[in-house]
Amino acid sequence: MSKKVLIVDDSLYMRTIIKDALSSQGHEIVGQAANGEEAIDMALELSPDLITLDNILPDMLGLDILKTLREEELQAKIIMISAVGQQSVVDEGLKLGLDDYIVKPFTPEQLNETVDKVLQ
Repeated sequence: MSKKVLIVDDSLYMRTIIKDALSSQGHEIVGQAANGEEAIDMALELSPDLITLDNILPDMLGLDILKTLREEELQAKIIMISAVGQQSVVDEGLKLGLDDYIVKPFTPEQLNETVDKVLQ
């Protein structure tokens, strides 16, 4: 079940890990964004099925991006992937419409399991 994925992370290394893991499962990576402004523009333009979203970006927080995309009624599933695992951040994200949360570091297997669960 191939889905269109937008990857949002300011680290090229992280984007590559996520891209490789999801591509190996047959998903199509339709875009990669390194900051919040790009992420919002690309999400609205590309209408991906799934967005992986870093929380700490150079220009804004992933939570703010999430809020904007949900206000725009974007239907994509959104998984936050962040080194910040504080429960308050996770709770806030879930309140704003996050579908799941992965704390860095993670394995490709963990990522793919979470993606499968969210897309079911």
